[in-house]
Amino acid sequence: MNIDMVMLVAIGLLTGATTVLFGFGGGFVAVPVVVWADAALGTDAIRVATATSALVMLVNAAFATAVTPRRDLLALRGTGPLLPLLATGAILGAAAARFAPPTLARWAFVAYIALTALDLLLRPGFLRNGPVDADADVDGGRATGPHGSVGAPARPAKADTSRPLPAATGLPIGAVAAFLGVGGSVMTVPAMRRAGHTMRRATALANPLTLAIALPAALVSLAGSPPLDTTAPHPDLVGLVDPYAAAALLLGALPVIALLRRRPPRIPDRTHAWSYIGLLTTVALAMLLSDPSSHTSLTG
Repeated sequence: MNIDMVMLVAIGLLTGATTVLFGFGGGFVAVPVVVWADAALGTDAIRVATATSALVMLVNAAFATAVTPRRDLLALRGTGPLLPLLATGAILGAAAARFAPPTLARWAFVAYIALTALDLLLRPGFLRNGPVDADADVDGGRATGPHGSVGAPARPAKADTSRPLPAATGLPIGAVAAFLGVGGSVMTVPAMRRAGHTMRRATALANPLTLAIALPAALVSLAGSPPLDTTAPHPDLVGLVDPYAAAALLLGALPVIALLRRRPPRIPDRTHAWSYIGLLTTVALAMLLSDPSSHTSLTG
């Protein structure tokens, strides 16, 4: 199978950026593009895209977590069994995705993202600024943000009243995220936002939470023989994963993650939140336009 590597590497660059800026390990961007790239699979393309997305998210989220500052990761303290419940839900969701009708998975993907975007716009708590000044990191009373150089007195910041994500949300988040191949950030970022976290902190914490979902989901996707339509031309899959598409996406993503974690951009909290909603809308439209029944494949 000859995949358009340049196109997939370019999309990989975008997944690297979304991993750092929005906590998306690649699923939101990877699913539509792999559906497009593997359109020759027909209705099976969504299954392959979801499984491939899980592997891409696993690697991206693991790498992003490894380079996330420890002070951000400490915000996960107090979540109790959240991570094990995320992993358990992911196993159930990934197993269900292997046997669900492909059209169900595709339309569920579009519907969930669209409903989430509407929820973020209409229900209060997401667009409002977080409790801690998002434009400056405060360390020991010295400002390091754009409004003060290192060593200058910090601007007064609101008290951090953020709360941990309830552990009970782990099972449904893991199951839905793995079934749709979108990681957990579409649910964890809004939930942490409404729990009082800034966008910067919520998106940083989305990576370790996505890792808990992507690991079991990827293992399920890689295991066993894929229940695919034998009348369609299939590439050399590993389980349900397209290894060529996954490799190309990661080739583009990992350097971007390393760069942006080293030099993170300073984005005002409200702008960051609006950008998150804009990306959700764009991805929903991309999935609608990536209908494998009406597009030619990039794979040749």
